[in-house]
Amino acid sequence: MNKNGELFNNIPVLRAEKKWSQQELANKVGVTRQTIASIEANRYNPSLILAFEIASAFGREIQEVFQYKL
Repeated sequence: MNKNGELFNNIPVLRAEKKWSQQELANKVGVTRQTIASIEANRYNPSLILAFEIASAFGREIQEVFQYKL
């Protein structure tokens, strides 16, 4: 059984709460601003390690930042 779900994220909301730009978040997790923009727009799924690093940067659990829906 092959189900294709989608990964959603709350990164724009969390960035707004912290008043961080995409570049500031990118610097904190060691990627480019374009990577953050692509993740936010659901054009790119981060690696599991990067997802945890992003959640950690916000001081949140990974489930608070990323949601997977079938």
